[in-house]
Amino acid sequence: MMDKILSVDPNLVPKKKLNTGDVMPMIGLGTFGSDRCDSLTIADAVRVAIIGGYRHIDCASVYGNEKEIGQVIADLIKEGVVKREELWITSKLWNDCHHDVAKACRKSLADLQLDYLDLYLVHWPFPNFHAKGVSVDSRDPNARPYIQVEFMEVWSEMEKLKKEGLVRNIGTSNMTVPKYKLLLRDCAIRPAVNEMELHPHFQQPEMFDYMVKNGIAVVGFCPIGSPNRPDRDKTPTDTCPTKDPVILDISAKHGIHPAVVCVKWAVQDGHTPIPFSTKPKNIMSNLRCSFEDPLSDEEMSAIKSIDKNCRFIKGQVFCWEDANWEDLWDLNGEIKGW
Repeated sequence: MMDKILSVDPNLVPKKKLNTGDVMPMIGLGTFGSDRCDSLTIADAVRVAIIGGYRHIDCASVYGNEKEIGQVIADLIKEGVVKREELWITSKLWNDCHHDVAKACRKSLADLQLDYLDLYLVHWPFPNFHAKGVSVDSRDPNARPYIQVEFMEVWSEMEKLKKEGLVRNIGTSNMTVPKYKLLLRDCAIRPAVNEMELHPHFQQPEMFDYMVKNGIAVVGFCPIGSPNRPDRDKTPTDTCPTKDPVILDISAKHGIHPAVVCVKWAVQDGHTPIPFSTKPKNIMSNLRCSFEDPLSDEEMSAIKSIDKNCRFIKGQVFCWEDANWEDLWDLNGEIKGW
């Protein structure tokens, strides 16, 4: 009964046409909760989401839950709830698999019980590694700065996956404009998507505008500020978008939760948010807000004015010797370590 009450028509959800011609739903369910939620809980959230009308599920091998999610997807397809071709399933190449891209992709396909992925992303642009649940002080002794030649070897393998039909689209995550300029210069197949942190307190206008200019769709993670992100990703200077007075004022006017305002802003701003939740009410509120009760131009402008350039996922655990987290992001326009 709950599923029937919550379910919405997935055709109402806005779509984004990619540079490959494929069409991606402009809201997805994020599945990174491995530091807070067990795999079965997240798989149950995927079940609620798909039954409720979601068609876009954002996965990654490092989240440690693709096998459980894959079983849910397989069951729902078998039950006739959804057809495979109606789904948009993303996975990501983890840092310690840069040396064997094909093997990593096939592992994700096997775990997800799929013949192909709609989108496969390079999760981070370097092979620096961390184990699950580490503290912010953890460091990979083999960590090193970005190396263009090495990254292009990885990208070449990504291109092969697309040519072989194992993935329909390839893309990137956690990149910077300087790194992207090199990638677009050297690649044979352009990325279709870039996934990046995006929320009202971290709008990344330069990076976002660069993606739009180059015809690359943007998926935004941490759309509400990821309040339950791992402790290693929290610092004393972090802000909270859902407590911003502008967001609170808009939420009161619309009679919705401040988190929903953030998700609504993302879709109307032109990128694809992937909010994570395990609560059916919140899962469905996030989906509905993508097409119901739009924000006004004035409200969109007000949110644009509250950008605080506050990055939450700083990536400290990926730093190499003598580096700090700012070095990962090429803040002065140059790639650090070269």
